[in-house]
Amino acid sequence: MQAAQFEHAIESILKRDKRFDPHAYLFLKDSLDFTLKRAAESNEGNARHVSGQELLFGFRDLALQEFGPMSGTLMSEWGITSSRNIGEMVFQLIEEQMFGRQDSDTLEDFDDVFDFEEAFVAPFLPQRSTAKR
Repeated sequence: MQAAQFEHAIESILKRDKRFDPHAYLFLKDSLDFTLKRAAESNEGNARHVSGQELLFGFRDLALQEFGPMSGTLMSEWGITSSRNIGEMVFQLIEEQMFGRQDSDTLEDFDDVFDFEEAFVAPFLPQRSTAKR
């Protein structure tokens, strides 16, 4: 997929839906590449389709790796507040023929997969001591 085609697809999406920042779509593409690479590594180097949940966990892991403690803030600035939002972006990109899908893939695959506070904020909070004084 060429960068110009992908950017054109984002422009097309933003004409009808401005909920998500354009950078969110670019990061989603990077997340898909990251997830596909991880899936191929665990599949003896063979490429395969990834599920919505696998993509979500790849998205989360790449965000934490790339943005660290700023992940939660950045997601909020980009308009992403739930795993379903990521699914909505995925299906917009499918509609633009930038992402592929299988018949079994649904938007509901992205519902409530993880809590954004737990995924992007909690890992960076100080650990509370459970020891009694």
